[in-house]
Amino acid sequence: MKQLSVIIVNYNVCHFLEQALISVSKASSNLDIEVFVVDNNSADGSVEMVKAKFPSVKLIVNELNVGFSKANNQAIAQATGEYILLLNPDTVIEVDTLDKCVAFMDAHPEGGGLGVKMIDGKGDFLAESKRGFPTPWVAFYKIFGLAKLFPKSKKFGHYHLGYLDKNKTHEVEVLSGAFMVLRKSVLDTIGVLDEDYFMYGEDIDLSYRIIKNGYKNYYFSDTRIIHYKGESTKKTSVNYVFIFYKAMIIFAQKHFTTNNTGAFKLLIHLAIYFRALIALSNRILDKVLPIAFDAGLILSSLIGLFYFKNETQLLNDSSIEIVYKQIIPLFTCTWLLSLLFNGAYKSNVTAGRLIRSFFFGTLIIASLSYFIDEYRYSKNFLIEGSLLSMLMVFVFRGLIHWIKNGRFELGENKNKKIVIVGSYAECDRIDSLLHESNYKLNILGFITTGNNADVKGKYLGFTKQLHNIVRLYKVDEIIFCSKDLPANSIIEWMTQIDNTLVDFKIVPEESNIIIGSNSKNRRGDFYTLNINLNIIEEKNIKDKRILDVIVSLIFLISYPVIVWLIDKPKNFFYNIRQVLIGRKSWVGFTNAGQINLPKIKTGIINPTYYLERSAKIHASNIQELNLAYARDYSLYMDITLIAKSFKYLGGF
Repeated sequence: MKQLSVIIVNYNVCHFLEQALISVSKASSNLDIEVFVVDNNSADGSVEMVKAKFPSVKLIVNELNVGFSKANNQAIAQATGEYILLLNPDTVIEVDTLDKCVAFMDAHPEGGGLGVKMIDGKGDFLAESKRGFPTPWVAFYKIFGLAKLFPKSKKFGHYHLGYLDKNKTHEVEVLSGAFMVLRKSVLDTIGVLDEDYFMYGEDIDLSYRIIKNGYKNYYFSDTRIIHYKGESTKKTSVNYVFIFYKAMIIFAQKHFTTNNTGAFKLLIHLAIYFRALIALSNRILDKVLPIAFDAGLILSSLIGLFYFKNETQLLNDSSIEIVYKQIIPLFTCTWLLSLLFNGAYKSNVTAGRLIRSFFFGTLIIASLSYFIDEYRYSKNFLIEGSLLSMLMVFVFRGLIHWIKNGRFELGENKNKKIVIVGSYAECDRIDSLLHESNYKLNILGFITTGNNADVKGKYLGFTKQLHNIVRLYKVDEIIFCSKDLPANSIIEWMTQIDNTLVDFKIVPEESNIIIGSNSKNRRGDFYTLNINLNIIEEKNIKDKRILDVIVSLIFLISYPVIVWLIDKPKNFFYNIRQVLIGRKSWVGFTNAGQINLPKIKTGIINPTYYLERSAKIHASNIQELNLAYARDYSLYMDITLIAKSFKYLGGF
């Protein structure tokens, strides 16, 4: 019998899974453990990665996504450990986490389950590390915000047990499925995870059954893990609202009395619509508010300019009415549309993009005024209004960013000031790869592990000086090299350094991926070293879809003529329909399951399609061609591939 069986259920988070497995490997040197990975039909190369890099892992591959509960149960059925650890793939555990957890459970035979202190990718404590049961009243306080308003109250804050010290070990009611140590003998008694829960709620149900059968659940504060969160569903999304609260209804029907169940179901349904409305409203406001704010700035600028120049004294009443009701609204709408189409509402907006937006908007207005007499008001007013509006938008955006982030910027700072922490050799490797990848990052230098041999050109100091260096250089982001730094040290720095201005990322050992997350409600993000993937940029995704539709419509209109030039005309018509409805793209990868390839729509043809007919390509080169396509993607590349492979658009 093993001491511990670690079970990780994975779905399309290959790079996070790799980091989790590395951290588990480092934490298992003193224990006899086995590791299971259950893959729920991932399409991002997860299975291939596990086979290649972790051959000792027991891999279970599902042909469809069977859900979290069923996937865990598949591995539990094969597990031989005295204890079972259910671990999320988007986690990093400390080097001594497993040792401490097993020792605690050995010392507490009444313990059926154990959870630990969790922090997110910013180093903030995650409240779900310890929770209470969602009884009707507890759920009511949580759903309608009283728990958030009074987190330390025993009555209102029971859902997250906010009145319990997060730095002390406590007996609790609910453990998190992200990290859940379970005694195997208890599972044999109470049963495994309830497969009625597809995702969310299964950890609450299992925690309830542990306590109901006379065992205890513990929140263990003496070790920590990073939980990036959001690997499957954003917490703020409508989809999450429906899935989570549906799980709560299943829990109520299973464990509450009939009367309580009815009241709970009513409350949950009210919560679903309430939370869904909030989620939709937030999504709409996130899009609409910046545009409405700019509209207000432009309107006020134009109206103020009109009054300041005393234009009302030079015009008759009808002309003034035209200015107010037609000219100023026209100018405002045109500049707003120009801002929108030039990407001025993206997070990475620059001053150049704002200037370009107002420049093109002004040209459009000038062109319209040339043909329409009513709008041929004043060239000076147009130019001055454009400059004043642009200045107002620029200044107020900068002020808002300064209030929120302490810096006068228009959007997210792409040219981040970054330090790399680790041995000099590993820091230099990451620095070289980042430069080769063409990321616009400002690498200030390296903070090394304390070896005098590391004092070289880009050396900034030793790790013991990290806090001072971050403050001195006003660092935006820290990249930790986990090859040289134990997870314990990384987590300690993350919790101590002011994370309001600093982001954190980690490079897994021997990996070309830098992983991190700047929001607990956002899916973790990463830099892919060696490849700067143009194909997954938002603009290119939209442009690729537009090209697919235009090309499909051209093919459809000219089908009676060009059909004679295609090898398989019936398949060609089917492919046109598949691309038009969005199920496929004209160009995709050769094999979307290869490691390091992002998930995009299946292509009718691929970067090797034409070449494979003119010359034999070794299998090892296909991945390089696909990566080159993803890295250097442009519409011209798609057009060229479609033209070269035209006769094969119906397939082989």
